[in-house]
Amino acid sequence: MTVKAWLEMAMHDAERRGLPELKPLLEALARATSALRTAEWNADATGDAALGPDPGSPSTPLGASANPLDSARGKADPGRGR
Repeated sequence: MTVKAWLEMAMHDAERRGLPELKPLLEALARATSALRTAEWNADATGDAALGPDPGSPSTPLGASANPLDSARGKADPGRGR
């Protein structure tokens, strides 16, 4: 299901239930979902593209995280002396 199709169905459902105040929230959720789906760091669900190196791979430095969000979350990387 596309975000557009979901949004149309959700908007109609909100109208049917008499909840027009949900419309701006549904639109914001649809925009956020679209942004996340198109983000360049997003893994390809087909498995054709890898998110990053395998944590068990010899090419990943010991103690380094293969998760690109770890540094954004402030997790220390023991391999880099933080």
